[in-house]
Order: sequence, then structure tokens, then C-alpha cells
Amino acid sequence: MHITVVGLSHKTAPVEIREKLTFSVQEQGKILRQLISCKNVAEGVILSTCNRTEVYAVVSDFNRGKDEIMSFLSDICALDKSELLNYLYFKDQESAIHHLFEVSSSLDSMVVGEAQILGQVKEAYQSSFENQATSVVLNRLFREAISVGKRVRTETGIGENAVSISYAAVQLAKKVFEDLKGHTALVIGAGEMSELTAQHLLANGVSAVLVANRTHERAVELAKRFKGKAIKFDDCQDFLKDADIVISSTGAPHYVIHSDIVLKAMRKRRNKPIFFIDIAVPRDVEPEVGDIYNVFLYDIDDLQLVVDANLAEREKEASKAGNIINKEVDKFLSWISSLEVVPTISDLRREAEEIRIVETEKVLAKMSHLSPSDRDLINVLTNGIVNKVLHKPTVGLKESADKKDGYIYIETLRCLFGLDKERNEE
Repeated sequence: MHITVVGLSHKTAPVEIREKLTFSVQEQGKILRQLISCKNVAEGVILSTCNRTEVYAVVSDFNRGKDEIMSFLSDICALDKSELLNYLYFKDQESAIHHLFEVSSSLDSMVVGEAQILGQVKEAYQSSFENQATSVVLNRLFREAISVGKRVRTETGIGENAVSISYAAVQLAKKVFEDLKGHTALVIGAGEMSELTAQHLLANGVSAVLVANRTHERAVELAKRFKGKAIKFDDCQDFLKDADIVISSTGAPHYVIHSDIVLKAMRKRRNKPIFFIDIAVPRDVEPEVGDIYNVFLYDIDDLQLVVDANLAEREKEASKAGNIINKEVDKFLSWISSLEVVPTISDLRREAEEIRIVETEKVLAKMSHLSPSDRDLINVLTNGIVNKVLHKPTVGLKESADKKDGYIYIETLRCLFGLDKERNEE
């Protein structure tokens, strides 16, 4: 029995390949049934996001199982196996377990520490569980992976520092204003980056949003989404006096905000602080604006410096997360080893022998009149009974080793005889 991962990600495959291997929620049931119908595949979970598609499986033979999963993926994406092989990676047992724990902890993400992947792992597992594609091993593995992901987020600072340009802008705004509640943001230019920054500002307490765009209909659309107010692009300089935070990203070939205009606005604001986030290239805000008293100006390079510093902090936290993962992998491997036939037979016989000895000695203690030879006979008798009782289960376990889902019999026996009680109590 092997835990196997066959997959591709942003590290190994371009987007034009990744998009061929994405699965909608509606497709999951059919695809999972196709996966576990493979001769050597006993259980399966498919994790499909914009940055990765991975098949986690329990297979009876690693090489055969790997080939079957490759064929399965090749059929779905309509790529020749030899071409698909250029983008795939394969992991088995310890490396597969370690990989999943890293994925759920966002250590393998494009942006280390991002929060979305843990929810995506949960959804992938839930879908497989509901479609009866998982059993003993993947149920336990994915529940452990989700637990590890939660531990990493709560016990390290891996998700604490902003590592996107838009969120870094919010982080800087908080340094200027401390609390963003009650403040007004002016968005000049309604591009994606401006929209993301405004969304983060609203989520952090900004109470009002003004939107100006050369295409007024787009400004109206965005203002409606933010429950804000659309203004004419040519009038945006008149609204600087009302704005505490200005996000500008117009794509204009020249400055759209000049220092003389900002000076006039600051007089009307009685020098209340104003924070400019210039995320346009070329820049929208004249650099001299940053020289004005109580005006704080940051351009895209300033924000990138914040992002780079925060990424470095996340990398430090990633080493702490790695220590958590390594310990949890060791614990899971210990459990996996208990599902092998030989250790289970040994544990079963040891458990039975301990019971036999205790019970025999109880009886012999009450029969002190017996001779040594009689006492030996009783020991031989009880030992023979134990061997007879365990003979059929032992033969059955050995036969199950050749079945693709044989480990289920082993886990059932361990549960019925309480063979894991000591480990569970640790």
C-alpha cells in the first residue's frame, strides 16, 4: 500500500497546460469514479486550483498506480502521456505526505502564506469523501493535513505580513492613520489594482469611496460595487480636499496630479494628512507632491519594497512551519507502518499473549497444589487455544496483503482488538 501524488503546478507547468487540467465541482463525481475504477487505485482525492492539479491516491503498487493515474490525466486533458510527463511530478509515501502537509500550510503556494489553499484542500477532500472515493488512509491523511495547516497559521506568523501590492498599500495607510474607520478614499482610474486596493481598504474600515474614471460608466459600475459615489474624471482634483486616501492608476502618459493642486487641497483640509498610493506606470502623481507637509506619497516601487520585506519575514516563519510539518509527518508514518501485515500480526499475537499470561497466572495462583508438570500442561493448553484462535485471522491478514484495499482489513482488525490504544493515549 502506497500513498502517491501525481500532479503539476505553477512550478512545473505553464498556464496553458494547467488550464487543461482543471475540474469544476459538477465534474468531480464522475472524474473521481473514473479514478478509483483504476485497477491499482483504492482511494483518491483530486485537488484542482488555478495553480495546481494533483491526484492523491492510495495504490497497491507505486509504479503501476503511477502509470494508471498518468493515463487517467492524459485522457482528461487530451495530451499525449509523453508530453504530459514533461510537466508532472511523482511522490510516494513520506514525500507524498510531506508534500500535502506543505500544500495545506501554503508553503508550496505561489505566494507563501496565502490563506485560500487550506479551504481548497478542505473542499477537495470533502468532495472525494461525499463521492465515496476515500477510505481509511486518505480520510486520516487529509484530516491531519487540514489540522497541520491550521496549526501552522495559528502557531507561526506565516500569514501576517502583506505580500500583495494592494494589501501592502493598506498596511502603509494604517501606519499613517492607525485606524481607517471614518476615512474617505478617492479611486482615480478603475483598473484591477485600484479595485483590489479599494476592496482591502473597505475591508479595513474605510467608510466612503469616491470613484473617478475616464469612462464614466466604469466609474459608476465600480462605485455601485463599493456603495460609493462616481464623479467625473475632470472633477477629481476638486475632490482631493475630501479624500484622506487617494489611489491612482490611470495609465495616462503624464502626471494627472500636480503639487500645486495638492497644495490647494491641503489648505482646504487645514493640513489634515493625506495618503497617495500611486500604482500607475508611468506615475500619475508628480514626485514633488511627497515634499508637501503631511502628504504621504508611495509609488509602485515603494510598495514593492514593503512586499519584498514581508516576503522575507514569511520565509523565516516558513522554517518554523517546516518543523511542525516534519513532526506530524513522522507521526503519520508511524500510523502507516502499523497498517502493514507483519507488524499487525506481531501486535495481535503480543496482545493475545499478554492476556493469556495474566489470566493463566490468576488461575494458577489459586491452584497452588498443582505440580510443576501440571502447571506446564495448563500453559501449553492456553498457548494452544490462543494459537488456534489466531490462526484464521493471521491467514486472512496475509491473504489481504495482495488486495488493493487489503489495508482496510488490517485497520479493522487493529480497531476491533484495540491494537492502537497505546499510541492513541500518547
